[in-house]
Amino acid sequence: MKLTFYGANGNVTGSRHLLTVNGKNVLLDCGLVQGHRAEANERNRNLLFDPATLDAVVLSHGHVDHCGALPLLVRQGFRGKIYGTPATMDIVPLMLRDCGHIQESDALTWNKRHKPKDAITPLYTLADAEAVDPFYAPLPYDLPTEIVPGLTVTLEDAGHILGSAIVIADLEENGLRRRLVFSGDLGREHLPILCAPARFGETDILLLESTYGDRLHDEYAAVEDRLVEIICKTARRGGKILVPAFALERTQELVYLLHRLHNAGRIPAIPIVVDSPLAGKLLGVFARHLELFDPESKAEFLDRHENPFAFPTFHVTESPEESKKLNDSQEPMIVISASGMCESGRILHHLANNLGDPRTTVLAVGYMAEGTLGRRLIEGEKQVKIYGDPVQVRAEVVFMSAFSAHADYQEQMKYLQGQRVRQAIYLVHGEEGPALAERDRLRLAGMAPIVEISRLGESLDLADIARGTAPAPTKIAIHGGA
Repeated sequence: MKLTFYGANGNVTGSRHLLTVNGKNVLLDCGLVQGHRAEANERNRNLLFDPATLDAVVLSHGHVDHCGALPLLVRQGFRGKIYGTPATMDIVPLMLRDCGHIQESDALTWNKRHKPKDAITPLYTLADAEAVDPFYAPLPYDLPTEIVPGLTVTLEDAGHILGSAIVIADLEENGLRRRLVFSGDLGREHLPILCAPARFGETDILLLESTYGDRLHDEYAAVEDRLVEIICKTARRGGKILVPAFALERTQELVYLLHRLHNAGRIPAIPIVVDSPLAGKLLGVFARHLELFDPESKAEFLDRHENPFAFPTFHVTESPEESKKLNDSQEPMIVISASGMCESGRILHHLANNLGDPRTTVLAVGYMAEGTLGRRLIEGEKQVKIYGDPVQVRAEVVFMSAFSAHADYQEQMKYLQGQRVRQAIYLVHGEEGPALAERDRLRLAGMAPIVEISRLGESLDLADIARGTAPAPTKIAIHGGA
C-alpha cells in the first residue's frame, strides 16, 4: 500500500499521484506540466513511470494541468479506465482535442518563423487526443465504486469547476484499511454557478492543494465594482480589455458576471467577445449539467428561463478569420481568450497586436505559474517575447485575485475545521513559498499529527503511517516513459 508523487510537487502544474494497492496501480490525475517551454516539454515527455503498468486513472477535474497528459499516457501503452464525474467526462475530451490542436498550430506557427534546425514538434496531436476516447468511465458523485481490488473511490463536489471532485479513496490490503482523501483543486464558497466544496468528514491521509498557502484573495463582494471601474476606464480611452482566461470555468464565470452588469446598465454597450471555439463548446456542457448549478444561479437566471451565457452584446467567435478581424478593429471591446497563463492559443495573437498600445488593458483573472508569459506580465516586465519575437509592453496590466477558483489559506482553514485527519497531511499543487507557509500554519493549528510538503519522486508506505510509525518519505528510483 503505497503513494508516490509524480507531479505538482513544488509547483502548481502536472498533477500526478500514484496509488499502489494489492499490486494494482491507480493514478490520481494525469496533468500537463505548464510553465517555461523547455522545462515543461522535458517533464511532459518524460512521465517518470511506465503508463502500461497503470490499471486506472481517477481525475479530480478537467483542467489541463490535471488531465492534459492523458494522450501521452495512452500513446505509451495505458489501456485501463479513466474515471471522473459525468461533467468531467464531457469536458476532458474537448480540452484534450483543443490542446492537441493548439500544439499542432503553435508548432506550425513557430516553425514558419524559425530555421529548420530550431523546429519543434507538438507534444501530442489532435489524433492522439481522440485516441483517449475509449477509456472514459463516468462516475457520479456520492457513489462508492471499487475500481480495482482493494480500492473503492467516492467522488464529492470540490466546488472548483463544473464537475470537479474531491477523491475519497478507501484502501484495503492484507486486512489493513486506510482512507486517503485527495482534495484536487479545492474551491471556494459564494462563487457564481458552483456549489461550495463538500466535506469529507474523516480521513487517515489528506493530499491538500496549497496554491494560495501564503495569500488571501480580495473580497469577492467587490468584484463587480472593480470590473465596472476597469471596463469603463479602458472604454473611455478607446482601448480594448484583453482577458487571458481558461476556456473552462473562468470564461463562463466572467460571461455570467458581465451579463449581470449588462442587465444592470453598469457597463457601456461595447462588444464582449469570447474568442475561443472551445469555450463555445463548453457552454453546451454547462447546459447539459444545470443540476450542478448552485441555488443562487438557478434563481437568478434559470428559474426565469434566461440563458446566463447569452445577451445582446455577447458573441463567441468561430473561425480564425473572425479572430484576426478583432485585431483590425480600433473600437473598445472586451476580448476573453485562452490560454489563461498566456502560454498558447489565440490570446498570444491579441497580446502581440495590442501590448504596445497604452490604451489597452490586460486583465489577469487567474493564477499565473512561474515561468509563464502571464506571470511576467503581472510582474511588470516591459518587454516580453511572443513566438520568439520581442514585444514592448505599454498596456496597463491589472490582476484581480478575487476571481480565483482556489480557496486561499483562510478559506482552507475554515474548510478543515470540524473535519479530522487522523495521521498526515501532504501538501501538493503549490510553489515552495506558499507550501511552506501552509505547512507551518497547519502544524501550528494541530490539523494532523504529520504535516509535510510532498516532493517529486518520493514514496510513502501507507501501511507504516496507518500503524502510527510514519517514517520519512523515501526517494525512489524513477525512469522515463517511452
